[in-house]
Order: sequence, then C-alpha cells, then structure tokens
Amino acid sequence: MAVFPLPPRLPWPVRLFPYRGAARIAVLPLLCFWICFCACAAEEGSKGVAAVELDAPKEVQALLRQYVRLLRMPPANIPAAGPDRLALVRRTRREVAELLATEGYFSANIRIDRGNPAHWRLIVELGARAVVAAVNIGFTGEIGQDEDEKARRETLRNAWALPAGRPFRQADWEKAKQDLLDALHGERYAAAKFTMTKADVDAAAARVKLDIAIDSGPVFRLGALEVSGLRDLPADFVARFSTLREGEVYRLQDLLTFQESLQTAPQLAVVVVSIDPDPHKAAAVPVQVKVTEARPRRLGFGVGASSNTGYRVETSWHDVNLFSRGWELSSGLRLEQRRQSLYADVFLPPVRARHRDSAGIGLERSDLEGLRIHTQAVGLTRASKRGDIETQLATRVQHEEIRPDRAEKSNYATLTVNWSWVRRAVDDVLDPRHGHVFEIQLGGGVGLSANARNFTRGYGRYQQYFTLGKSNVLILRGEAGATLAQTRDGVPQDFLFRAGGTQSVRGYAYRGLGVTEGAATVGGRYLATGSAELVRWVKPSTGLAVFVDSGDASDSKDSFKTHTGYGFGARWLSPAGPLAVDLAWAREEKRPRLHFGVAVAF
Repeated sequence: MAVFPLPPRLPWPVRLFPYRGAARIAVLPLLCFWICFCACAAEEGSKGVAAVELDAPKEVQALLRQYVRLLRMPPANIPAAGPDRLALVRRTRREVAELLATEGYFSANIRIDRGNPAHWRLIVELGARAVVAAVNIGFTGEIGQDEDEKARRETLRNAWALPAGRPFRQADWEKAKQDLLDALHGERYAAAKFTMTKADVDAAAARVKLDIAIDSGPVFRLGALEVSGLRDLPADFVARFSTLREGEVYRLQDLLTFQESLQTAPQLAVVVVSIDPDPHKAAAVPVQVKVTEARPRRLGFGVGASSNTGYRVETSWHDVNLFSRGWELSSGLRLEQRRQSLYADVFLPPVRARHRDSAGIGLERSDLEGLRIHTQAVGLTRASKRGDIETQLATRVQHEEIRPDRAEKSNYATLTVNWSWVRRAVDDVLDPRHGHVFEIQLGGGVGLSANARNFTRGYGRYQQYFTLGKSNVLILRGEAGATLAQTRDGVPQDFLFRAGGTQSVRGYAYRGLGVTEGAATVGGRYLATGSAELVRWVKPSTGLAVFVDSGDASDSKDSFKTHTGYGFGARWLSPAGPLAVDLAWAREEKRPRLHFGVAVAF
C-alpha cells in the first residue's frame, strides 16, 4: 500500500472536524478531494521527466522548437509538483495554438502524451491551412476622391502582397499592410493611416476574409528647408546640395537622394532629412535637415608598394572648411621610387547639387623607362555625378620638360582641355563581380610656346565583369586611343599613350611599350590593348587568377606591333584594400615579370 504524506499544516477542512452534524457532513467530501489531490501531486512529483519529444509535421517543427517553452527548457527544469505541471501543459497547448495560428492553422489538434511519465510527447496535427478567400481595400481621403488617382488606386490594389487564394500567414498579413502604407507614404500622402484592418477567420472552413480601409489624408507639397546643427559652416551650405523646389509634390525618394548627396560631403558627419507628417502642414511642409559637422581638419600618412612605380610614402592634409566658407582643401606629398608629386586642390560646394567646381596646382617628376618628365600645372575642373555616371570637364595650363636618355631634352607650355564620361554600373566599386565600366575621353590642346603643338585626342575603355557560377568571375577589358597631330613632338606626354604594366599588358614594364627615342620609351599617338582574366574565388576574400593581355602603343598605325603577356596570379581582399600579385610571361621579350600592388593608408 502506498503511503502518501500529508501537508505539514492541515488544511482548513480538517480543522473544521471538531464541528458536528451538518458541518462535518459538508466538510468530509472536501477533505477527501484534498487528500487525493495531494496524493496525485506526490506521485507525479516522484517521477522526473527525462525528455520531451516533438511529433509534428516538418513545416512547423523549426517554429515550435524555437518558441515553445516546453521544448526549449531542460527536462530537469520541468516542475515536479502536479499543479505546476498542469499549468505548464495548459500553457504549452495555448502557445502551440497561437504559433500555428500565425501560420494559418486555426484548427490544429494539440495533445501532450504523458503515458510514459519519463518521456512526454507533444503531438501536433495541423489540419487544413487557411487561405485568403477575399480582399477588400477601400480608400478615403484625397486619393479616394481624386478621379486622377483612380489608376493609382487600382495599381495599389493589384500590388497587394496577400491576394485571394494565397495561404494566410500573420507575417505576410503584416508585411502586406506595411507595404501598402509605405507606398502611400512614399509619394504624395505622408499622413496616410489605416482606419480599419480586419482578418475575419472561419476556422471550420479554413478561410480568411481581409478588409482594409486606409485614409490617405491630404497631398503634401514641399516647403522651405529648415536646417539645424550648423555651427562653423556657412548658412547656405546645405541648400547648395539640394535639388528640391518649394511647391513640388512630396516624394520620399527625393528626400533620400538629397540626404545621400549630403552624406557624401566630408564637412558633415551625420545627416537626417525628413518632414513632419502633420496634415495641417501639407500645403507647404518644411523639409527638416538635421546635421552634425565633421572634424574640419585631418592629417594623414600612408605607405604602399606597386610594381609600376615602386615603394611609396605619402602624407596628406585636408581642411573641409577652408576660410570658414565650406571649401575643401586637399593637399599632399607623394614620394615613390619612380615618381614624386606635390599637389593642392580646392573644391567648392556644389551648385544646386548639379556640379562641383575645383581649382588646383601640381608639381610632378617621374623617371620611367629612361624618360624623365618634370611637369608644373594649374587648372580648373567642373565635375558632375548623376547616379552611376560621372562627367568631368577640366582645363589647365601646364609646362612640361622631357629628358629622354641619349636624346635631346625639350620643354613646352600648353593650354589643354579634356572632357571625360564614365559609367560605373557594377555591383561593388571596390570588388566588382558583375556589371561594366565604360569610359570616354575627348580633349585637345593649344601650344603656348614656340615648340608646342596643337592637337586633339580621343580615348575609350570598356571593362565587363561576368559572374560564372558561384565562385568564378570573367573580366574582359579593352581600350583604344588616338592623338591627332602632325607629329608627337610638342604634345604633352599625358595626351600621348604608353602601355605595359598592371592594368595594361602584364609581362612588360610599366609604360614600357611605346616609341623608342634614344634609350627611352616615350608616348605614341595610337593605343590599343585587350585583356581576358578569369578569377576563381576559393574563399570570400581569396582568389586565384589566370589571364592573357595583348596590345601596343605606337606612333603610327604601320608601326603598331602586338605584344602579348599571359600568366597567373592571386587575389586578396585585404582590410587595407585589394591586393593583386601576378606572374606574367612576356611572349616577345621571352622573360617573366612579377606585378603586384598594395596600398595601406592610416
């Protein structure tokens, strides 16, 4: 016979036993119930639960294991007392029912088999999944009254993300509502709101009827800029980046474009552009621009190495609020083994976000393939950017002195103009794996000294990236250029062409392909190169490459001779920037050459 312990303190029915008669008769059944309850609790608590098994269809197992408390808690934490266990069982059934309802299962059968006290089973039978039977979307406010908006109302209804016939899921229901609201908030109706959303569930028929009513509110039009946070920058600095016009219909994308253009300004560290969706301000809602200014001055140092120009050290100085006018000064000194330069450029704030003007001065000296060049230049530039297209118009006056080994030196002054157009339609500017880059340059010059020559010049480059499978990238590149002049003499070397080296024809020295003058290689009037490269990324940041390059730079079409290099290499996306190491074989020179490049800035 089992012996069941009684509670140390007797319950109130036992303490009533001194009473007689009707009181004792009334209390006796309660006392028996209490003793049985305590006996069940003692028996249930005497056996521990070793495991809880889930018996449910695969499509809901992950959901239940993630959120049902009974399945996540260790068996040792399951309450030993009967009342607490019963509460846990009831809570588990409720949790499972609520979770399955979010997936559209409203008539699921949920049981907890405790036949084996040490091994429980949570059994779930899903039943029919509810589907959307009908969707009714009603519009009020100006969008519902304006006949010109009839087409948009139909577009929004057709774009509803949870149409009739689709399985009902709570997540899809919430997303569909948010998408509809975002579509109205994104254009014209910044104060749009739901006045009613209802999902009428018929669990027995496994059908759900959706009813949505949305009030668009008034049409919002843009008002004046309200800028806060400026301390040292000029008061009109932010307005120079804006293409917004007062009275225009509000579009969220226009605000985001404005915000993105401000975020590119080095003068600003934090930018937030928004409006107050108050219907009372809809006629001319102020555009609120909150900014935090960046540190105006920065000193930088860097080191690097390249097979083209050798080791490099550099220092730079940036002042993004020069003379407290919001002008940006970018200056630096770069010392490379084969080239040295000193420069200073001043960039003005943009003009209504359309273009940006700059002025600069630079000194450069180089010694490449027996050709020493000393250049001094001063110039003006206007740059524009629209999406992935950048254009630039630059004019400068430059003086150049060239000293070829074993040949006469010469110097001349030239006024040059160059226009460039570049489209970078790639998935990642630093690590492109799909897309293309297309560049065109047109320019010319007028001689300012007796031995300088007038000329015109054209140049084009196209580079295409193809993703092959999951790990391979095919890169095809081609470039061509021509300088039209009676002779190359008197034309600045920047407007002539030399080939060879990284990003040109590998296997040959940097700018080693051109016209021979004395013991030096100088620029020619014609250029054509092509390249094919296949990179296999064995890891996200490490790849192996094979390639073939071909081309030449010459002073006439008749003297053009194709030079080919081919080989293999490694790629590494280092924290400091992309690193490429290639070993190439020059077919005409019959010798290998190592090409590499890395830059570290701090």
